[in-house]
Amino acid sequence: MIPGAVRTAPLAGETAFSLLRRAAARYGMTPAQVLPWWSWANHPPRHPGTGTGPRPDAEVLFDRAGQRVLARLCGVPEQHLARALPSWPHAAALFGEETDAAGPRARWELASRVAGPVALACRRCAARRTGRDGEVLRYLPLWRRVCPRHQYWQPDAPDGQDGPGGYGPVALDVSGCPEIGRAQRRWEAVARRAQGGGHDAGRVFAMAHAVVARWWEQALYWEEESIWPGRLHRVVGGSAGERLAWWRAVGRDAVTLPETVAVAGALIDPVLHELVWADAGGARSVRPLGPDGRFVARLGELVARPWLGPLAGDDCPSALYDFMGVVVRTRRWPPAPGASGPAAYGYDPFFLRREWRPPSVAAGLRRLAGQEYAARQVAARQEAARRARSGAGWSAGEAFTDRRGRRGRAYRRRPAP
Repeated sequence: MIPGAVRTAPLAGETAFSLLRRAAARYGMTPAQVLPWWSWANHPPRHPGTGTGPRPDAEVLFDRAGQRVLARLCGVPEQHLARALPSWPHAAALFGEETDAAGPRARWELASRVAGPVALACRRCAARRTGRDGEVLRYLPLWRRVCPRHQYWQPDAPDGQDGPGGYGPVALDVSGCPEIGRAQRRWEAVARRAQGGGHDAGRVFAMAHAVVARWWEQALYWEEESIWPGRLHRVVGGSAGERLAWWRAVGRDAVTLPETVAVAGALIDPVLHELVWADAGGARSVRPLGPDGRFVARLGELVARPWLGPLAGDDCPSALYDFMGVVVRTRRWPPAPGASGPAAYGYDPFFLRREWRPPSVAAGLRRLAGQEYAARQVAARQEAARRARSGAGWSAGEAFTDRRGRRGRAYRRRPAP
């Protein structure tokens, strides 16, 4: 095989490892067959809980010589790869500009540590662009996951997200929920307002996402909640059925996007900051923030849930309360001008503590799988105990109902022969 004999064009925002896999497949080869072309500085990140193959969200950084090898394999100029692959410029900081005479070098990394979260690109768009039907992984933040052309949600890297039948990652069709597409377009205006106010738009979205993801977990116990269940059933194609917990984990980010954008806009609104200040007593008195505040009431109105205010305000501690606390603290005890380091600690409204960060979709699915496995183990032990009781030396069991209406089965040991 002569490198470069077949052209493999990169997609904008594609990971280098995704391009390498596609280029190898064009020659009928596996990634393991082409990886020895580079000298590797470390081992690839593996699937959590397994040891087989690199993780889907793995990324590869090449030195200058390694970049030339990839360009020859793909049959495209290096400058094209430099424009298409977000990870391309990170290699210079890692390896330097000099080329090692020992040969091309490469290093494994997690994509999230290089250029952000990785998503499975829309298969229809990828097939139209590449001429082949296959998985393409791209760097895509959560606020850009709706394919504008086909109205499909582009999910996280397929790590444990196979569909109910095990036939690969699911495709969430959001065409029946136009509010999700509108929220993605509306985010651009919110991001501009955040940047105009001196805030990092990504951190604003992360804070809003943490707030709404916490509501998503609590919504199972909200009697008045009807928006998210209906939206989830439409996104999954009619009904979540018996796998409601699985679909809730997979569809969380898509279903909650409109509320996340609405909350993000509220968090950077100076008018709503004044409501937080007033709820805390303002300059005249000090009052604890509580469920009857006007700020949380306004949040409920913005997400079309006027009954949500007391529920959201009573959820303490949480990321939302951290944000409200910083707003009050900044007004009541302003930091010194130009403060940084320890002096500025506690004055960042969009600092998201680790415990408030919502789990990824893959982590949620692994947790759900663990719960299902534990439930099966308990059921198996109960069945084994039942069979032991009904075996030799025990009666088959007599059903009964006690005076409180509870049902049970009585087992009696047979007398020894």
